[in-house]
Amino acid sequence: MQLCDNQLAAGTLPTLRTVKPHLVVTIDVDDLTDTGTTGPGAARTGFGARISAARARWLACDASISRLVMGPDGLPLDVGREKRVVPPHLRRAVEQRDGHCVFTGCAAPTHWCDVHHLREWVADEGETSLDNSALLCERHHTKVHHGFRVERRPGGRWRTWRPDGTEIVIGTPLLV
Repeated sequence: MQLCDNQLAAGTLPTLRTVKPHLVVTIDVDDLTDTGTTGPGAARTGFGARISAARARWLACDASISRLVMGPDGLPLDVGREKRVVPPHLRRAVEQRDGHCVFTGCAAPTHWCDVHHLREWVADEGETSLDNSALLCERHHTKVHHGFRVERRPGGRWRTWRPDGTEIVIGTPLLV
């Protein structure tokens, strides 16, 4: 997954039929915005695979979003404008501030990371800003979308909590 993310981020993949490679996910707006919806089969990829609403929200977290409203006959009624969720200048600022994945105990480099909205931009109307962003590697970004939580304290220190509410703390290494 990391190799694919790196190649997509490099922007050097070929253009096919005037469209850069991308992933299409179809999901009902209620499933996309309801963070309690995690069951399998809520969304469908362009090649027919079924994924959970949680996975669809994870994919949408740092992506270009295009809205397509379908009519009852299955034909498009409206094609909304594409919206870049995290613009490049904000990503650079988050990379500069965080330096690596902020999940406790992880030091994955910035080029392995996504910019995550701390307050979800769809469900919680979280703004796309430096204060509402965190750098997370693919593994930990997935964990955060499945119950884990990261939070930045006023002093700038990041803390991580498990789904049960207990904080993940890395102790001082023992000298051998």
